[in-house]
Order: sequence, then C-alpha cells, then structure tokens
Amino acid sequence: MLVPTIYMMMNTYKTVRGFAFDELVEKRSRFIGYCKPVSTQDEAIAFINEIKQKHWDARHNVYAYVVRNEGVSRYSDDNEPQGTAGIPVLDAIRKRGITDCVIVVTRYFGGVLLGAGGLVRAYSAAAKLAVDAAGECEMEMCSVCTLRCSYTMYGKLPALVARYNGSIDASDFTDDVCLTFHLPEDKLVAFNKALSEESSGKLAAEEKMKEFFEKVSQ
Repeated sequence: MLVPTIYMMMNTYKTVRGFAFDELVEKRSRFIGYCKPVSTQDEAIAFINEIKQKHWDARHNVYAYVVRNEGVSRYSDDNEPQGTAGIPVLDAIRKRGITDCVIVVTRYFGGVLLGAGGLVRAYSAAAKLAVDAAGECEMEMCSVCTLRCSYTMYGKLPALVARYNGSIDASDFTDDVCLTFHLPEDKLVAFNKALSEESSGKLAAEEKMKEFFEKVSQ
C-alpha cells in the first residue's frame, strides 16, 4: 500500500548503515527481519523480491520501505490481517526517523494464532531488531573536490582535510598528486582559506559535485 510522504530537501538525513538481519520466535512462529539501505523504489522492490525468492516457502513476507528522493512510503501485510504487519514495520522505520530504508519481515507460521495484538508486537519487534542490526548513520551533503599539488604539499593534506571533517577518496600519483576528496559543503570556504594559507596562495580545491556521505563524528 502506498503511503503519501512529503520530504523537504535537507542537508542531512538518517538511514541505516548496511544490510543486516535478526530474528525472534513468538509462540513457535519464526520472524526474520531483514533491513537494507536503498536510494530508489526499484532497489527496494528488487530486495523485497530477493527475500521472497529466498523464503518462497514462508507463510508471509511482509515489507515496508521509505525512499527520500521519490517522497514515497509503501508497505504490504502480505495476507496477514490488515494493519497487523506492514504498518508496524513501517512505523519501526518512522519512529527511528530514518529514510532510504527497506525492511522485510519473513514469518514461518508455528501453528499457534497470535491474535492482532500479538502480530503487531511480533512484527514491530522483528523490524526493530533488523534496524538495530543494520545500525543507523547520519548522512550529510558534501562537496566532492579535486586538487592537484606537489608531493611536498600532499604530505600536509590528509590532516588538513580531516580537520574539516572530510575524507580523501582517491589519489593519483604522477609527476604531482591529484586528489579527490569530500568534506561538508559548509566547510569548503574555510578549507580553501586554510589551504591557501598553507600553500602561500597557490592552491584551491575545485568543487566537482555535491553528494551525500556519512557524517563524520566530531
């Protein structure tokens, strides 16, 4: 089911760090929660289909996902009683304030009916376990930059980039060094000022694009 979602363009957002899963057993029913970061609906659907294929013999494969750029949330009860499965999984995403995330909870029926309340608690708990296993992280908009410098100057740059919460992504060593690195977009001006001071006004980083990266803990 489609749930209308409106997202304002923001410089930061929370998501999950990577693929993970965990499980629980409730009155002999086995609930396996899978969680993965995604950036499009197509990625979310592909993951859902992958889990469904993996667990083709399960009674239910309930899912929910939220995709920030496309401003959409979807969920499915997969034939569980309406409101007892997909919505609790979606709520597990929303209550953590995360986005760009898909969760699939697979249920192998154990022969004992759980009732509506029991189903809600079990699906909620399985989804929460999956998010906990995946881990949360904050993403921030960064400036991706390039810089060409001498080998002497190169020795100073890792510390300088790190000082402004950035990371070096690639280094190309020829007659000189060409670096690709990223840092928070609001720190680029200050970084270039410090770089100019270190290089006696000879160097400045060139911004090539903007992209989200995991926020560096300060």
